[in-house]
Amino acid sequence: MDDHVAPPQVRTDPAPRSRTTPVRRRFRVGRLILPLLIIAAGGGGWYWWTHHATQGPAATRTVAPTRGANQGQSLAQPVGAATIDKGDIRVILNQLGTVTSLDTVTVVTQISGQLMQYGFTEGQMVKKGDFLAQIDPRPYQAALDSAQGTLARDTGLLEQAKSDMKRYTTLGRQDSIAMQQLEDQKFLVQQDTGTVATDQAAVDTAKLNLYYCHIISPVNGQVGLRQIDQGNYVSTTSASALVVVTQMQPISVIFSIPEDNLPEVVERLRAGATLSVEAYDRSNNRLLETGQLSSLDNQINTTTGTLNIRSIFQNPEDKLYPNQFVNARLLVDTMHDTVRVPVPAVQRGEPGTFVYVINANNTVSVRPIKVGPTDGNFEAVLSGLQPGERVVTDGTDRLRDGAAVTVPTAQADAGQGQAQDGGKAPAGQAQTGQAQTGQAQTGQAHTSQASADQAQETAQGQAPTGSGQPDVQQQRHRSTSQAQ
Repeated sequence: MDDHVAPPQVRTDPAPRSRTTPVRRRFRVGRLILPLLIIAAGGGGWYWWTHHATQGPAATRTVAPTRGANQGQSLAQPVGAATIDKGDIRVILNQLGTVTSLDTVTVVTQISGQLMQYGFTEGQMVKKGDFLAQIDPRPYQAALDSAQGTLARDTGLLEQAKSDMKRYTTLGRQDSIAMQQLEDQKFLVQQDTGTVATDQAAVDTAKLNLYYCHIISPVNGQVGLRQIDQGNYVSTTSASALVVVTQMQPISVIFSIPEDNLPEVVERLRAGATLSVEAYDRSNNRLLETGQLSSLDNQINTTTGTLNIRSIFQNPEDKLYPNQFVNARLLVDTMHDTVRVPVPAVQRGEPGTFVYVINANNTVSVRPIKVGPTDGNFEAVLSGLQPGERVVTDGTDRLRDGAAVTVPTAQADAGQGQAQDGGKAPAGQAQTGQAQTGQAQTGQAHTSQASADQAQETAQGQAPTGSGQPDVQQQRHRSTSQAQ
């Protein structure tokens, strides 16, 4: 009975498991075969297409040199250029200055009294001696009359004392009077003389006060805004002034120069040269007036290391106003027939100061130079460049030593004209030439790329039919059909 029960347990358990497991494995393997076939077919088609493109007929292989040449041309950078020439370079010191009047008078009253009248219009130009204001003169006229009366009385007493002195002197010679009486009369004459002198001083003071009532302009200049209205009582202790008179013509500008430039300026002044000074507005764009250096201060400021100097301007149109900030340009010297380079062409980097020189084969090379003073758009070249050489003025940020460049024909002609007329060609021409160059270069790049693609498609379309290689478009279509 035990032998009959045991075998069914061993036989029935493995049998269902063995039938189910093979069916599941075959289903999984079938699902993996189709993607592998699609991937293998696509990889084979891709390999054949790449092999056909690289190992195809001669027509296909001839495309590569043509595209390489076009790419080599597109690597040439369009740049702006200028031709080195000779000209005058001015040695100029640019400093910030302050317009200062040569005479500035704050008009205040020297006596106390009521302000009766103004004799000017605000902002009016006046001359020395012109009437400005009137203080009530009546109290001072009365004081003058009183002083004059006292002087007249004391003068009479002095004359009487002198007459008595003369008579006493005669009697003294005759021993008719005592000598003591004669001496007393002499002292009385001296006292009356002192009294008369005091009275005369009082008269003069009264006259001076009366003169102060009539205020006149002490200098030529322009009056400002009145600070006290007429009718007010003014006094010598008042803190407010009546008006301010400022000389406008001529006028001065005071600015500072570094102590390092002082020897050159002093040398030019001792040689008898007249140094010109130009005053520009705050934006440093518009010329206001032209003057000349007048005087130097007698000591250097130890805090800033600069020396104050004064320049005089005639200022006929009143373009300079006191306390106005201007940009002063002191012309120290002029370097004649000097090699010069445009300022945009000068670069500063690891080699120091350098420029990109355009060679005959339209490549650039780095050229270290030594520059001098800057005058406007040009810098003096002390060494490193010769007249006639061309340098890059625009597009230097994309260049390196030995890089190929293209210079527009219009700009090259403008550069030659610039060298002939002193390098004063309009900047707008250079910018227009650069824009045309960029457009032409972009057009060349697009044309080269289109030509290369067209040549490649033509070569692939002309592949021999008998070579046993299917067309590229048919191969792509077959690969796509297999993938689907």
